[in-house]
Amino acid sequence: MKKATIIIDKDFLVDQIDRRLYGSLLEHLGRAIYNGIYEPGHPLANTDGFRTDVIELVKMLNVSVLRYPGGNFVSGFNWEDSVGPKELRPRRLDLSWATTETNEVGLHEFCRWAKTVGAEMMYAINLGTRGIDAARNIVEYANHPSGSYWSDLRIKYGESQPLGIKLWCLGNEMDGDWQIGHHTAYEYGRLANEAAKVMKWVDPSIEVVACGSSHTDMPTFGVWEREVLEQCYDNIDYISLHRYYDNESDDTPSFLAKSMDMESFIHTVSSICDAVGGTKKSKKKIHLSFDEWNVWYHSKEQDRKIKTLDKWGRALPLLEDVYNFEDALLCGSMLLALLRNADRVKIACLAQLVNAIAPIMTRPKGSVWKQTIFWPFYHTALFGHGKSLQVMVQTPFYDCKEYERVPIVDAAAVENDNGEIVLFAVNRDMQEGIELTADLRGYHVSQVQEHIVLHCDDVKAANTECNPDRVEPVRVADGQIDGGKLQIRLPALSWNVIRLSQIG
Repeated sequence: MKKATIIIDKDFLVDQIDRRLYGSLLEHLGRAIYNGIYEPGHPLANTDGFRTDVIELVKMLNVSVLRYPGGNFVSGFNWEDSVGPKELRPRRLDLSWATTETNEVGLHEFCRWAKTVGAEMMYAINLGTRGIDAARNIVEYANHPSGSYWSDLRIKYGESQPLGIKLWCLGNEMDGDWQIGHHTAYEYGRLANEAAKVMKWVDPSIEVVACGSSHTDMPTFGVWEREVLEQCYDNIDYISLHRYYDNESDDTPSFLAKSMDMESFIHTVSSICDAVGGTKKSKKKIHLSFDEWNVWYHSKEQDRKIKTLDKWGRALPLLEDVYNFEDALLCGSMLLALLRNADRVKIACLAQLVNAIAPIMTRPKGSVWKQTIFWPFYHTALFGHGKSLQVMVQTPFYDCKEYERVPIVDAAAVENDNGEIVLFAVNRDMQEGIELTADLRGYHVSQVQEHIVLHCDDVKAANTECNPDRVEPVRVADGQIDGGKLQIRLPALSWNVIRLSQIG
């Protein structure tokens, strides 16, 4: 059996983990909102029309922040359509997804739902068809106490207290020609700077996220970040990163290695931020918001057919990827990359949350179930808080078609708020388990409190409504502490959570 060694030293920390690392995106897209979180006719709907079974699973995931209402959707969205009496709200053609938006769920309804599930709002404004004036007005509507036109309108519509939205996205993927109101880097950077400036004049306590590249394959990647930051560095707080991965070549070893690309993406954008800050002689550090990440490819052919057959329909079943076991393993490694870079990545959003490329699936008037990718997110959001620890891994490597020297063991560790040392690890080896030794220097660890394993012999196995528990974690009784070292076995192709208790 192959062997690997991990060294964790108490004195070597990455940083405190921001709870907003465990966020998600909920866009007015497909069945994410309508027939997803919101289904008034469902037997388990509450008085506001939101499904309580979905609420319970979202609470279980410990989602900390919700990016809303998109996504591509925001670049043609008039926020004013989403407030006021429902019966007076307009129906609009959503050009981004070729559907009809009814605005039944609006700003007030979603804010109440977010509070119900215990999540902070991250509101995205339209910098495609709208601009500075709309940006300042929505902040005034949401956050100003009273005594102005927009704040008094909020009170008229039933919210006497400010909504208190403190995190704002300055548009979405504005480097993409698929975006309504696509800009050059200079145009967007200037607009983002002026929008951020006046938004903070209305409410100085808010934070704002500028759009970075939509993905690393964009021809403008790098140049976009530099130019945008040169224009708006002083008025923004974060720059965004988006990345999706696929296995269209059906090459599992290469697929599982793609989190290496994600980590490289983080390091590159961090370097660009620091380079621009250096040229400006600024003491300010721009942090990262990795506010779209996931696996996405299973549903793309079906989506093309749906858009052709039912263009301008409501709540079409778009982006409904059925995730398998190998998808869960890659999502696990992507979460590990975020933890290892907790000093720069302060916000992250799994895209998305319900039905559309999501960990949670529903059937209209029917049941709800957990997809395979639910589990790594659940475990990290539950146990991955506190301090991110530097992890030195000595592991065998493998080469594949897309990457060389891929570490077989991928790992991250935290000292969480409960005083536990939690080791998260993925074994990428398709045939063999790994004997892992963890040297826990400076920690007085007494026992293995729990070892959770997510494994399936079939990498293509998926959870469905008929078989919702085919891929689910189990607890295994193994692992020993001897002389401050942990000895434990990681099964072949597995996601592992190892919780260790400290003495005292």
